[in-house]
Amino acid sequence: KAKETVNKARKSRIRTFIRKVEDSIKAGNEVNARTAFKVLEPEIMKGVTKKVFKLNTAARKLRRLAESIRKLKLVEKA
Repeated sequence: KAKETVNKARKSRIRTFIRKVEDSIKAGNEVNARTAFKVLEPEIMKGVTKKVFKLNTAARKLRRLAESIRKLKLVEKA
């Protein structure tokens, strides 16, 4: 029961970080998105080592967010 509670808290914390990145992307703020992503990356990988997420799931989430941030940069330059 205790492990379940800890894992729920970890998942929730990671989701919050993901949400911060997504909100920055939606707002079109590349700088904030990048800083939020830099905070998210070690956090989500810590979730992998604690077996809250599988490695492929974490990699997929990070890849998609990174791609969205990259597209933001392309839109700003155009």
